[in-house]
Amino acid sequence: MRNESGSVNTDVGQRSLVWGNSCSGKSTLASQIARSRGLPFVELDALNWQPNWVGLNATDPNTLLVKFKAATASDAWIVAGSYSREAKLAFWPRLQTIIWLDLPRHLLIRRCLKRSFQRWWHKELLWGTNYESFFSQFALWRGEDSLFWFIWTQHAPKRRRAIRDMTDPQWRHIRWIHLQSEREVQAYLQNFPIPANSGT
Repeated sequence: MRNESGSVNTDVGQRSLVWGNSCSGKSTLASQIARSRGLPFVELDALNWQPNWVGLNATDPNTLLVKFKAATASDAWIVAGSYSREAKLAFWPRLQTIIWLDLPRHLLIRRCLKRSFQRWWHKELLWGTNYESFFSQFALWRGEDSLFWFIWTQHAPKRRRAIRDMTDPQWRHIRWIHLQSEREVQAYLQNFPIPANSGT
């Protein structure tokens, strides 16, 4: 959403969601806004993923819903993630802003390749006890076990869902900020400098 001057609106309010496909940069943008504005940062993936890549969204959605509600119980926060089914029940009614990172599919696949390799190579610990498995991403026949497969197949459905939600009267209280390119996202980030005394 742009204001009358044509610039992107930077008023994210006190309760915001950064939403988009995998590898769109949700956590990077949300965490920087959180540090810049002094808001608590909530990463939905950290709440969902259990040891051995067991997802509560598939195994125990009620527990995941409870976790989402607890993490957003305060009056101010910024969330990164999707999980639309649980998120809409847990905190969408209180949302003020959604920042939609609507990046091209080919860019997301390229980012996924780079990120997965780096996480695997550096043995980066993710969300408790989980590690990235780089080569499994190429196993497209395993469906959602492959992030490449997930990005490719979910790109169009996620866009359609976002467009429906933007015009759904149920969510008319939400301000949408729609960023459609890497350049737009980087330019938007510049509006949220990190205070010098915030630490690393």
